[in-house]
Amino acid sequence: MTLFQLLIIAIVQGITEFLPISSSGHLILISFFTGFEDQGPLIDVAVHVGSLLAIIVYFFKDTLTLARGGFASIGIGAKAPKAPAERRLFWWIALGTVPAVVFGLSIKLGVFNGLAASVFGITIVDDDLMSSIRFTDLIAFNLITYGILLGLADWLGREEKVFEDMTWRDGLLVGMAQALAIIPGTSRSGVTMTAARALGFRRVEAARFSFLLSIPAVAGAGVLIVPEIFEAGTQLALDALIAGGMTFLAAFLTMAFLMNFLKRASMMVFVLYRVAMGTALLVFF
Repeated sequence: MTLFQLLIIAIVQGITEFLPISSSGHLILISFFTGFEDQGPLIDVAVHVGSLLAIIVYFFKDTLTLARGGFASIGIGAKAPKAPAERRLFWWIALGTVPAVVFGLSIKLGVFNGLAASVFGITIVDDDLMSSIRFTDLIAFNLITYGILLGLADWLGREEKVFEDMTWRDGLLVGMAQALAIIPGTSRSGVTMTAARALGFRRVEAARFSFLLSIPAVAGAGVLIVPEIFEAGTQLALDALIAGGMTFLAAFLTMAFLMNFLKRASMMVFVLYRVAMGTALLVFF
């Protein structure tokens, strides 16, 4: 891969991972607009790991809080004054990760189709079905649909809760929303912010909640793919490291922009972008 292609991928990933406009959808569309060959799953995961490092650095204090909560849960540092609250936040984030893991594994292992076939007599996800659905149509539909839902949640949602107010119910519901992000065009950050706003979290806190919830899922994917990156050869490993590093910088700057933007504005600009882009895809493709 050329440095220019890696730069484009890193910028697109770094910007769209944290703005609620679907990073996976934009990454898939890169090949449509540039003619580049698909970057493949290893580069995709590498840029997601770059995004993960940006979250850890930007939310370093929150990351430490969750880490302390995890250690306190196994008896390390359990006597600290804030340990009970930190344990709760750790477990609610862990609970929110479960739906995405279960949903992803059920599809990968064929369990999802097996249950659907036994209960309803149909196969919901298969290669023939996916090959009959143009990716651009699927992305466009999800950009528009989930964009409108984001707008409604942001308009109607109360501005009450902060991250520390999270309950097990909040963690589970936002986690269930996160599981939908496996479908291109949905946007992991978008759908989790939608759920958080619907539950009454403030805009900035909804974004904070969304970013911290992504840590376990992205970290897990990164850990699983690292051996494959280095087994794939020196050049691909180098490409992955370069893409991940550039993504880190783009993601950090985007996150800083978004957190400041949401202190004084609504999410309507992202809703309008999603609807406009989805409509354009349906018209031109």
